[in-house]
Amino acid sequence: MRNRTMLTGLATAFAAPAAAQDAGNGLEVVGAPTHGGMGFQYGATELARDIHWLDGMVTIIITAITILVTALLVFCIVRYNRKANPTPGSFTHNSPLEIAWTVGPILVLVFIGAFSLPVLFKQQEIPEGDIYIKATGYQWYWNHEYLDDGFAFDSYMIGSPATGGDNRLTDEVVAQLQEAGYEEEHFRLATDTAVVVPVGKTIVMQITGGDVIHSWTIPAFGVKQDAVPGRLAELWFTPEREGVYFGQCSELCGIAHAYMPITVKVVSEEEYETWKAEMIEEYAEAPSAPEAIQVASAD
Repeated sequence: MRNRTMLTGLATAFAAPAAAQDAGNGLEVVGAPTHGGMGFQYGATELARDIHWLDGMVTIIITAITILVTALLVFCIVRYNRKANPTPGSFTHNSPLEIAWTVGPILVLVFIGAFSLPVLFKQQEIPEGDIYIKATGYQWYWNHEYLDDGFAFDSYMIGSPATGGDNRLTDEVVAQLQEAGYEEEHFRLATDTAVVVPVGKTIVMQITGGDVIHSWTIPAFGVKQDAVPGRLAELWFTPEREGVYFGQCSELCGIAHAYMPITVKVVSEEEYETWKAEMIEEYAEAPSAPEAIQVASAD
């Protein structure tokens, strides 16, 4: 399966994408990095919004702690410097103060944990999925297998060195991007074949690695999972808005690590069913080579 789909991926990197790969062309790009941006991408799932809220809450707490500690430092500098306090105190303990600076941080950590642990548990408790997809990371591309429908394909960055490109935005690469429905600004983000899922459905991803450790990440979905060879991990998400979402391998995996993006298209259920039927016809498992040889010999 891997070799056959890899050859297909190499071919599509230099040719116009097949009709099945054009599912969702014209979709709005919703989840993408912004040059110079400092905030989160749009939260397209409940998981992502939970993370954004938790980050905001913790930011408020640590900002208050920073202001308090800074104020105490300034107060001590002003009140107890050599000029203002020429005769320093000789005591060594202050039990109420020591209890306060021990209990205070404990209460803060318990408060943060009371909100962060439910968010973590929600990510780790995998629900019953509507669609199951296995993502396997290789140097330097992803193989995506739709487990319930019997087809798989490789996803390469358009213009990737792994497909013979030199990672430059040449006229040929621009033409490939436009043919696939992307703009020049999506270079190094867009893949030749995207993962397509229907809006509002629960997607369960099974993540593993085929050679070294990779990481499957879509920031707008609030999901990230290491792809470790020999281990099968899971994540889930329910996308709530149609559009194109970009991710990236987030674990240093070799010389072309930077050229291993992930593209997910969220489409209507009708578009998804049409795309799936075309992908089954194009990528569904064919008879193995040994079987074909035996049939030929029998004739």
